[in-house]
Amino acid sequence: MTLHDVSHRTTLTLDDDVAAKLDGEARRTGRPYRAVVNDALRRGLEGTPAAVTPYLVEARPLGLRPGISIDCISGLLDALDGPEPR
Repeated sequence: MTLHDVSHRTTLTLDDDVAAKLDGEARRTGRPYRAVVNDALRRGLEGTPAAVTPYLVEARPLGLRPGISIDCISGLLDALDGPEPR
């Protein structure tokens, strides 16, 4: 057996939330904790993001409230915020 045939053993200190997620995944899938940790590290080190569905926004016309005109900015500000104190 050569050095390359032996798994590397190390000690990691995991944050509580990360350990809980790994433990939950191991229980959910029935896989060993070691395998779940190794797979998570491999995915993270590959640098390719997981498949993400883009968030799409459907634009729609909002229109203006009755009595509001955008032709006069100061009048628009007065209508929305009230007249400026003097």
